[in-house]
Amino acid sequence: MTNALASTMALRTRHRLLCALLACTGLVGAVAAEPAPLGADLPGLLAHARAQSPELHAMRQEADAAAQRVGPAGALPDPVLRVELMNVNNYGNDAAPSLLPSKVGETRYTVMQALPLWGKRELRRDAAAADARQAEARSQATWAELAARIKAAYAEYYRVVGNERLATEVLGLMTRLAHVAQARYAGGLAGQADAIRAQLEQTAMRSELIALEGEKRQAQARLNTLLAREGTAPLAEPLALRPVPALATADALALAERARQRNPQIAAEQARLEQAQKNRELTQRNRYPDLTVGLSPSQMGSRITTWGVMFEMNIPLQQDARRGQEREAEAMVVAARARAEAVSQQLVGELAVNLAGLDAARRTEALVRHQLLPQSELTLQSALAAYENGKAEFAMLLDAQRQIRKARQDILKSQVEAQMRLADIERILGEEL
Repeated sequence: MTNALASTMALRTRHRLLCALLACTGLVGAVAAEPAPLGADLPGLLAHARAQSPELHAMRQEADAAAQRVGPAGALPDPVLRVELMNVNNYGNDAAPSLLPSKVGETRYTVMQALPLWGKRELRRDAAAADARQAEARSQATWAELAARIKAAYAEYYRVVGNERLATEVLGLMTRLAHVAQARYAGGLAGQADAIRAQLEQTAMRSELIALEGEKRQAQARLNTLLAREGTAPLAEPLALRPVPALATADALALAERARQRNPQIAAEQARLEQAQKNRELTQRNRYPDLTVGLSPSQMGSRITTWGVMFEMNIPLQQDARRGQEREAEAMVVAARARAEAVSQQLVGELAVNLAGLDAARRTEALVRHQLLPQSELTLQSALAAYENGKAEFAMLLDAQRQIRKARQDILKSQVEAQMRLADIERILGEEL
């Protein structure tokens, strides 16, 4: 009768242990109807960073400042007024010298306006517009980089919190296993070493939870820093990761072309190249003179007596200096073109690397979730049944539990790796997928 009762209690205990371990094979957060608190989801973090980031704000202001320079770059220079007081001593007459226009022999007023010719104003305006586009592209690149870092930090935060939850679950399981081992030891069905081993495993899990708590605080501090918040500011625990779009290495060519067209770093280098080309053309136009025109009324006494018209032009004789400027402008064009090509090649290479990494992470997750994890669950069931019947050591049960834990950790690791690869791909593309 006693053995039958003990067998029934053992079956119930084994059932509860299996339910406790196998009920949750993934980390799924509840979806709240109300707006999620800061830290619970990625869109909220990105919206906060876009509104509060001082670095992004500075880049936007620089882009706005560059845009304001376009109009003045193509404007005419300010006119010049020249006043000439001639014969201030009135031919040496007895009258005292004077600086009043009506008291001198003659006063000449000249209004002059410089007129840059040969399309130089348009070239200056085009160069300034290219510089404005470059500043705007740098602002977009700053946001793309910041968003990618936030996405990676959020994924790491999710990993640490997920591992903490998993460790807590395992600690609860080890507590139940310790009770089973203690009961078997009290009934003379197992040695004291099993109970001691179970207690050691609980201590190890508590130690790991302390380490994970430290990692979580570090992840929160890194995320808060990216959000321009105090490092110790509270953050909600992440609920879920973003869905990963169906991308494969076969999409590399299409995505590379998309990156060349939309990546803000490439756009900035293209704008730099265009600015260098406009400056080169402007330097070449400086071979030709500019014109200055003027109108000169002359005053004698209190009357305007004569009018004059003047023309003035510079003579571009300093050819050595001009040739040096032209060679400099040409070198800047070559350098800008090479830099644009280098940035494009680097980003396309990074895109291929991240696509391969994303594909590997998704395949690893699928393998572990659909094969390794079910196999580990079957191993645990078998080990638990064998231990209950006295046909297996407690160490085998612990090994089976560790296999399930490792499988779940591998799933979490693969999910986070896929998120980080996706963040890099979106950074390279310059847009969300």
